[in-house]
Amino acid sequence: MAESTSPRIESAGPAYDWKKLFILLAGLGVFLAVYFMPAWPDAIDPGGKSFTLSPQGKAAIGLFLLAGIWWIWEVIPIGVTAIAIGVFQALFMIRPAKDAFRDFMDPSVLFIFGSIVIGLAFTQSGLTRRIAYKMLAVAGENTRMILLGCLVVTAALAHLMAHTAVAATMFPILLAIYALYGEGDKQTNFGKSLFIGMAYAAGAGSIITFLGAARGPAAAGMYKEFTGNEIGFFELTSYMFVIGWLMVFAIWFYLITFLKPEKDAIPGLKNTVKRLADGLGPMTSQEKTVLGIVFGVVLLMSLKGVVPFLQPIDRAALMLCSTLLFFIVGILSVKNLEEIPWNIILLFSGAMSIGFCLWQTGAAEWMAVQWLALLKEAHWFVFVMGISAFVLVLTNFIMNVAAIAIVLPVALVIAKYMGVAPDVVMYASLVTAGMPFVLLIGAAPNAIAYDSKQFSTGEFFRHGLLLSLVLLVVLALAVTLLWPLLGMPILVGQS
Repeated sequence: MAESTSPRIESAGPAYDWKKLFILLAGLGVFLAVYFMPAWPDAIDPGGKSFTLSPQGKAAIGLFLLAGIWWIWEVIPIGVTAIAIGVFQALFMIRPAKDAFRDFMDPSVLFIFGSIVIGLAFTQSGLTRRIAYKMLAVAGENTRMILLGCLVVTAALAHLMAHTAVAATMFPILLAIYALYGEGDKQTNFGKSLFIGMAYAAGAGSIITFLGAARGPAAAGMYKEFTGNEIGFFELTSYMFVIGWLMVFAIWFYLITFLKPEKDAIPGLKNTVKRLADGLGPMTSQEKTVLGIVFGVVLLMSLKGVVPFLQPIDRAALMLCSTLLFFIVGILSVKNLEEIPWNIILLFSGAMSIGFCLWQTGAAEWMAVQWLALLKEAHWFVFVMGISAFVLVLTNFIMNVAAIAIVLPVALVIAKYMGVAPDVVMYASLVTAGMPFVLLIGAAPNAIAYDSKQFSTGEFFRHGLLLSLVLLVVLALAVTLLWPLLGMPILVGQS
């Protein structure tokens, strides 16, 4: 019998990514090493108070490191790493499963959900394209100016509404703008700049007023408790305005330098935008309804701090009122729920869970006292910048309100021993808490930007590290030059 001459077909599956497996096991190894280590020494504050790290707290720090490693290198989907945070807490008895997984539906997570739904409503109604075309008509055809315009609008909106809502609103607008760049879904430097820049500019803009994020009111409350003095709305803005906007332009300059757009201009964009805008016709009733609902929710959240009966209501409930109304009036349907980026929602669920885990086990307070106690004999400038750097690191892993709540009380106590004015400690902490540029979990705008699929977690990490150094340089200039010129006391006894 003649042998068959037909070619032999072998089925070969996709090559396994051994690098990811190594990093996954490395993260697991770090967790297990910390978990099984002997007890760590107590942290002692300047007043002599001792802080013991419990076995659960030590395990929480190990889990904190594991999550950071897996998130940075994205060894598994970021939402799945978030699920692992809850699973590890339950399996290793760091916290009861009921507590670990309850945090996955924390009001802050639901606030992010409601913000993303606003973005869906903008897209569904057609407002996204209308706003995008208006922006491009002003910015022109130069890609650098288009990028600058997007960053400026993002930062300006973050003065008036929560930066999470701003990012969710801007995201579909940037998608519409990027569609006109002519590269489809392909990753480009321009696409990376648009979305990474949006995340960073939302943070920079949010530090300027009390409306940009909850961290401002939280820090002001702690400051009042410590000093008895209130921080006025415009007082905060007077110190933060230059810092925030200097960072917006620094971000823009960095992006056009290190992520230089492939095209200097988009030829014919002006005529294309005019034709597309004319084709939209007058604003529809759906668009007006969406604008009315969003304006109403933003107004309620803005009045929350001054209207007594609104103060007890959580901002997540106010934000979710818009979600309910979008479905009640028929702007969104059940099909739109399938468009929610659940990977991003899970990411923040896990971030909330690890944040509360560090807090409730005492690990966060132990870390803060250990770090700040190292600075108690330092020069005042080193002390202030050291606090700021610690907040910057912490806020990339946990919610920035939690980072402020952990660090600021301890820092204010140590500052008193060192003769450093509480004002500079509070404002410096707020600056770095508002701009977590390194990890996606640092702020909701980071994670929302990631949904564009224009950049990897590693790219975000690399660019964020460099811009974090820029941020610390800008803060150093503010602490030594700008804020004293504006009348901020730096040392106790200064006026």
